[in-house]
Amino acid sequence: MLQTESTAWVCRVPVATVWTAPEKARAVDAEGIAEHPNLNNWLRTMSREDKQDLVDSNRIQTQLLYGEPVLIEEVVNGWAKIMALWQPCQKDERGYPGWVPSSQLKEVENLTELGYARVTHHKAQLWTENFKPLKVVSFNTMLPVKEIADFIRLQTPDGDAFIMANTVEIVSAYNQSPKGNGLDIANLGAEFLDLPYLWAGMSSYGYDCSGFTYNLMKANGVIISRDAVDQVLEGIEIDLHAQNTWHIGDLLFFAYEEGRGKLHHVGVYYGNGLMLHSPTPGKSVEIIELAGTKHATELCAVRRFVDEEA
Repeated sequence: MLQTESTAWVCRVPVATVWTAPEKARAVDAEGIAEHPNLNNWLRTMSREDKQDLVDSNRIQTQLLYGEPVLIEEVVNGWAKIMALWQPCQKDERGYPGWVPSSQLKEVENLTELGYARVTHHKAQLWTENFKPLKVVSFNTMLPVKEIADFIRLQTPDGDAFIMANTVEIVSAYNQSPKGNGLDIANLGAEFLDLPYLWAGMSSYGYDCSGFTYNLMKANGVIISRDAVDQVLEGIEIDLHAQNTWHIGDLLFFAYEEGRGKLHHVGVYYGNGLMLHSPTPGKSVEIIELAGTKHATELCAVRRFVDEEA
């Protein structure tokens, strides 16, 4: 399953979960690791304790979206050790590492001449060439463009497919979306209010805190690292003690031991002392007032990734 120069291995399912190791998958995760995973069923069958165990037992690392390219290092007993090439991190300079069922990957022809279509809606329907429903794909899914019209013809792991033009934007490369401002980032994030938290989540079925910030930035033309511990080292440092200098769209970082310990959370500054974030298992994307919360005492850094606030 090694790539050639003319082909690439990509995710062939709407959302593939990347596991720390194959043995980390549990019986309750059967719907998530199947050849045709059903994310809704997987999330529905997990109890709150099961979802918390994803965190406590370090079971999953990140997720891949349909068509997202990976580098395959090895395949063992139906599992592929991969690097997610579009997800920067310090764990591996090639991309985010982990394990995916090999049945959820497929080799496709490299095609980038007309750029990519990036899904701008929470979910979008893909259609076959006979205009039958093919797959529902997540926000920020990016697929190579073959022809542009009212329906965009795309290259997908399932062959040519169509998507409505008003559900996507055309970009020249995966990291070349038009640059938004801070207000664009905050407004986009607010569209996901009440979306349940999912540890390692990278899709509009559920985000973790840094998956949320990564995807908001990516949609606004800024590629940052996948994890908060890496994101905090990027961008421009802003004085965390001078809230009047913070811009809407800045990222706020939090650490245990009143900001001096291990970094554990990231959110988006929403202005007026408010934060937009995906908090923890059992909760959903929300806007909170920082004052009077543990976050106010745990704030350890403020970083800016776009120059303009609005």
